Amino acid sequence: MKVLRTGVEKPVEFLSCGQFYSDVPWTHDRRCLDSFEVIIGCEKCLYISQGDVKYEVHPGDVLVLLPGVVHEGYQACEEGVSFFWFHFLANDSYSLLDEAEMQKELATLLQPESQKRCSSVYLPLFFAPNSIERANILFQQLQHIGMSNYYTLQAAHYTATLLLIELSDQMINLYKSSPETSQGDRSIAEIIEWVRIHALRDISLSDVAEHFKYNKHYLSRFFKKKTGLHLQEYINLMKISKAKDMLTRTSKSVKEISERVGVADEKYFMRMFKKYESMTPTEYRKAFYKIHLNNH
Repeated sequence: MKVLRTGVEKPVEFLSCGQFYSDVPWTHDRRCLDSFEVIIGCEKCLYISQGDVKYEVHPGDVLVLLPGVVHEGYQACEEGVSFFWFHFLANDSYSLLDEAEMQKELATLLQPESQKRCSSVYLPLFFAPNSIERANILFQQLQHIGMSNYYTLQAAHYTATLLLIELSDQMINLYKSSPETSQGDRSIAEIIEWVRIHALRDISLSDVAEHFKYNKHYLSRFFKKKTGLHLQEYINLMKISKAKDMLTRTSKSVKEISERVGVADEKYFMRMFKKYESMTPTEYRKAFYKIHLNNH
């Protein structure tokens, strides 16, 4: 795994962004850019190579394309393929780290005295974050800002930088969940991953406790001690996160989204959403509505 490291003491320079969608079978053009491009899979699979490496970018996958390296489609994608994309320039020198270099840097970075001083982002050229919905929401905000008439371009530069930091943080969290971590931390990581995968169902603390063979009262205390959140609160936050993603990325009604995230009672869902976001789902959707859609 190669990892891009670049400084963000100053924001990166945002260039452009959008969402690609093809309603016919489509193959990516052969290109060599002078900027970085980040691709986030939305629907179907994007078949694309970078240099001599072939990638299959599925929904939720993140691919970083490097300046000066040829990339192209190596086979046709199905109709309906869709992905987010954005281009940026690094305002600092950048480097590509191999696995051993990345392990060494993160071991130092994760020391408590080091974390606050870090001014770099670390982006694997290809990976699948655990909470892609957070990145999708930031991308929608970046699209809105990029298409709006803000009086300063710094708004887009800082939002693009925040999106890169979010992706970097999720990569580091994946590293912290590696086999070298403690048994207790691995158990929490497994619970978090199970909740993420099943967040669209009507799940509760009791369901999680039953699946992992824990007493639910013990599990609640254990989860709170390790994460600072009650498990039911974390479940609710995951549902809200997925709902926010759908509110900005689809035209589904609030009722449809409520049912999609496993909350049958639409009014309860709206109260829960307002509790965590201090606005209604409709108000959230209206906050960031400008997008750039390029269609083939």
